[in-house]
Amino acid sequence: MALTLKASKCPTDELSHVNCAVGSKDDFSPDVKYVEVCTAPSTSFVFKLCLHPAIQKGSIGFNTVGRRWAVLSLGQDIKVKPFYFSPTATSQCLCSMTLEADYIRKKISNPQEPYDTDQMAQQFLLQFSGHPFTVGQEIAFNFMEKEILLLKVVILEAADINAIKAGQDAKPVQTKLGRCLGDTVIIFNKKENSLLNLVGKSKGKEARISIINPDWDFGKMGIGGLDTEFNAIFRRAFASRVFPPEVVEQLGCKHVKGILLFGPPGTGKTLMARQIGKMLNAREPKIVNGPQILDKYVGESEANIRRLFADAEEEQKRLGSNSGLHIIILDEMDAICKARGSVGGNTGVHDTVVNQLLAKIDGVDQLNNILIIGMTNRRDMIDEALLRPGRLEVQMEIGLPNEHGRVQILKIHTAKMYDFDKIAGDVDIKELAALTKNFSGAELEGLVRAAQSTAMNRLIKAASKVEVDPEAMKKLRIERADFLHALENDIKPAFGTAAEALDHFLVRGIVNWGHPVAGILEDGRLLCQQARSTEASGLVSVLLEGPPNAGKTALAAMLAKNSDFPFVKVCSPEDMVGFTEQAKCMSIRKVFDDAYRSHLSCILVDNIERLLDYGPIGPRYSNLTLQALLVLLKKQPPRGRKLLILCTTSRRQVLEDMEMLSGFTAVLHVPNLNRPEHLIAVLEESDAFGKREIAQIAKKIQGQKVFIGIKKLLALIDMARQTDEDMRVIKFLTKMEEEGALGETSCR
Repeated sequence: MALTLKASKCPTDELSHVNCAVGSKDDFSPDVKYVEVCTAPSTSFVFKLCLHPAIQKGSIGFNTVGRRWAVLSLGQDIKVKPFYFSPTATSQCLCSMTLEADYIRKKISNPQEPYDTDQMAQQFLLQFSGHPFTVGQEIAFNFMEKEILLLKVVILEAADINAIKAGQDAKPVQTKLGRCLGDTVIIFNKKENSLLNLVGKSKGKEARISIINPDWDFGKMGIGGLDTEFNAIFRRAFASRVFPPEVVEQLGCKHVKGILLFGPPGTGKTLMARQIGKMLNAREPKIVNGPQILDKYVGESEANIRRLFADAEEEQKRLGSNSGLHIIILDEMDAICKARGSVGGNTGVHDTVVNQLLAKIDGVDQLNNILIIGMTNRRDMIDEALLRPGRLEVQMEIGLPNEHGRVQILKIHTAKMYDFDKIAGDVDIKELAALTKNFSGAELEGLVRAAQSTAMNRLIKAASKVEVDPEAMKKLRIERADFLHALENDIKPAFGTAAEALDHFLVRGIVNWGHPVAGILEDGRLLCQQARSTEASGLVSVLLEGPPNAGKTALAAMLAKNSDFPFVKVCSPEDMVGFTEQAKCMSIRKVFDDAYRSHLSCILVDNIERLLDYGPIGPRYSNLTLQALLVLLKKQPPRGRKLLILCTTSRRQVLEDMEMLSGFTAVLHVPNLNRPEHLIAVLEESDAFGKREIAQIAKKIQGQKVFIGIKKLLALIDMARQTDEDMRVIKFLTKMEEEGALGETSCR
């Protein structure tokens, strides 16, 4: 029999948390456990009944959440009648309940505090076992006196009693109304846009998007020679994102938030970042060049950083762990992330930009749905705080490709030519890869373009007007000769051999005037092999010392050329005329830094005392440059890299006083010519004198001592070459005597 009662408040605060309808003992008998509240002819709600003496006869109390769910107002007349669950009804036994949780209050002191869903499920069953629940019902849940949560019933699954009686497999069926039992499985989901942080096994498995784009094909990446680097990046940065959030949570694992790609220009850093953005099933990457962040207005540079992270912050608040990945690509990162305190001026803009970036990546309010990919050629300029774990954690050097990598890159850039039969059969990609030592990926692409332009130029007739062969489509083929022409004339690697400088030093070649020269070349060959050897340490330094004009630079250039190292650079005082001490040190340091990027490198440091600004009057020298050279001559290259250093000097004693000799692996003495037969050997090789003239010179110098450098001797031979034939021998011998190169007790 239905009663007409007035809706009222719960009489006590404790009763407001039990989510029951509170009735009077005068209206209901003690055996009534549930009531059905009818607010309209076809609208009813089922509550568990709780009797309390504070409720007057003719009234029934509800808490605020219950009144809101049933759309009741205080003092409203409603029809209330007892409700009984049928023993055969499916709703009698709930197998599982899925609840949507949120804070009931909007202002929370610590919104990111984790809530253990296992403990929540246990306490929920203690409080609400035996309660009836309806889909869409809202419940106030006082969890361990920490916070009152608002729960909403989303899904109810009950056991199929009829199937159990028939002996069939009882699969759970969804129902709109059911009774919670002591063994009902409780599942909690976070409400959309909620700040609630749920952890534990009773958290619902949210629908998640695969991090890897399903249409991605690793075979079509278009990245050559970077397989090892890409695999390392995938292992460190993306492996944890492939697994479901529940597994990552059980491991206590945090995703990598930042990657720094550094290395020489043109090695594929930007291409790598672009391909990572395509590979991931993420939001469209935000690509920003470092200088674009800076702004002339105060505070705008920092605001630009905040805008980069705004979308990620909003989505994480709304979706939590199911938020999509937001990728931010920062090119030329060293422009905005210089070490704090290193930039002059009183604005401090660079420092505040770095501080803002640090706060967004790994500050108090951490974001777990971002991936920052930074790129730079100058890793040494980046602030150290950005490079620690938790920030730009994965630091990958994108170096020069090896021969296998160059084959891959050349295949990528010639693929279309092979598809359309535009490349001749005599082109061997492996041969080109062997010829392009220390070429970067960009330089290999430039090589292909240069070969294409050479091939196309053959079909163009440049007369009074430019005419193209009408059958160019059929005739056009890129041949081996086109690639060789491009290698010789068009494209030179930035980290390749300083061929022009070496050729300049070897313009007269090496004159093998005796055993000393042969011995130096043999010892130099062995030292080059030692530098190349895998068993040896990564550094071999050689000093060629001797008197002026002895040919030390030419011998060092010959050793560098014969080493066949892919990277050979010359560090000469000729290139640093007028440099300050700091500029000179930076220039020398850059040569060594570039050498460390190649697997096999050779540096020729010519006339080392001139680099040191040494002057015999005083004496005077640059201590700053000296200390820099002392450090660099002893510094081991990175692991797996080999470095050969060849230095020349005419002041061995000066270097010994400066304690530089101990820094060399070997010291080779280059002497002057000191015997008549040495002089005759040079004259015979020069072709400046005939046999009769050489015999006259040999007879004249017989029994005399000779002391002259090969460079000075070649200059005298060139002078004699310009003299009349009948005066050539006399002129040559006269000049030798004037130079003090001949005499009974010739000395210098």
